[in-house]
Amino acid sequence: MSNLKQIMKIGIAEMGIVKGSEVIRTSGLGSCVGVVVYDEEKRIAGMVHVMLPDSGLAKDGQLNKAKFADTAIKELIDQIVRNGGRRQYLKAKLAGGSQMFQFNSTNEMMRIGPRNVEAVLQQLDKLQIRVLGSDVGGNKGRTIEFSPENSLLNIKIVNQGVIII
Repeated sequence: MSNLKQIMKIGIAEMGIVKGSEVIRTSGLGSCVGVVVYDEEKRIAGMVHVMLPDSGLAKDGQLNKAKFADTAIKELIDQIVRNGGRRQYLKAKLAGGSQMFQFNSTNEMMRIGPRNVEAVLQQLDKLQIRVLGSDVGGNKGRTIEFSPENSLLNIKIVNQGVIII
C-alpha cells in the first residue's frame, strides 16, 4: 500500500471522494463492507464504509446515510456525480462482509456481514452500477485502499497478505 501519496481515511459509517492521484482508504472492515464507486476515465472515486444493511435500524430518526447500505450507495453516487463523475460510466468494487464471530444460532440478525454484502449488491444492482470485483465473506478483517489513477483496489487481509482487484 502506498505511503507517498495523499491518503484520505474513511472511518466507520463515513464516505468520501477522491480525484486523480489521491488515494482513499478504510480499515477495520469486519462485518462492514467497503464500497468503491468510480468513473475510470474521469479519475474520480468515492468510498463508503457501510456498517448495517437497512436504515430502518436507525435510532430516533437520526440518519447517518453512510452507515446503512440502503442509503449509502445512492448518496455516494450522488456525491460522485456532483463532483464530476458520469452516472452512466460508474463501476464498483467492494470488500468486507465477514462473519467475524461464530454463532450456533440460526438467527438472521446475527448474519450482519453476509446481510451487509447482500444489501450493498442489491442497491448497486437497483442503481445499475456494475460490480467489477469483490472480496467478501470469510472471517478475516480487511483494510482497503483505492486510487482513481489506476482503478485498482488493494485489499489487505489480516494474516493473509494483499490481493488486488
